[in-house]
Amino acid sequence: MRVLGISGSLRRDSHNTRLLRALRALLPAGVELEIFDGLAAIPPYSEDDEHTWPPAVARLRGAIAGADAVLIATPEYNGSITGQLKNALDWVSRPAGASPLVGKPAAVLGASTGLFGAVWAQAETRKVLERIGARVLQRELPIAQAETTLRDDGLPAQPEVGAQIEAMLSELVELAAAQPLAA
Repeated sequence: MRVLGISGSLRRDSHNTRLLRALRALLPAGVELEIFDGLAAIPPYSEDDEHTWPPAVARLRGAIAGADAVLIATPEYNGSITGQLKNALDWVSRPAGASPLVGKPAAVLGASTGLFGAVWAQAETRKVLERIGARVLQRELPIAQAETTLRDDGLPAQPEVGAQIEAMLSELVELAAAQPLAA
């Protein structure tokens, strides 16, 4: 089984990208996490261009289509989803009803340097994914003060947060296994 990880951050030393990489160690046997690394290359969405996918958009659409589930880790910018992540999801949402996210199991978590752990960005990201047609886990998993609460390996230092992440990953994998990808 393949889970596609997408970090909503473009920052080189992103807490969310580091967290995604670390989550590989928590996945059940037989599940691999591929991290999409082309978010920065996705151009601004324009309806004029939606019938001729730019290469970076085609790559993201293909990665989503080939995955059994999607896991997004996002920071919060100004109380919401990051602009580049929203832009990428806008591209992937088109044409309406024919997105590779339709019916795809998805989960969202977020690490932030603030006290709220990107809860608003997580809620906004879940809302966008639901609107596109993904089957979204309704879990909020904030990781606050990430610069001090994430260990060197990228995993949370608090055992209870680690347990919440493991539970989220298990639920995502179970949801994906219950309805495998159509051939």
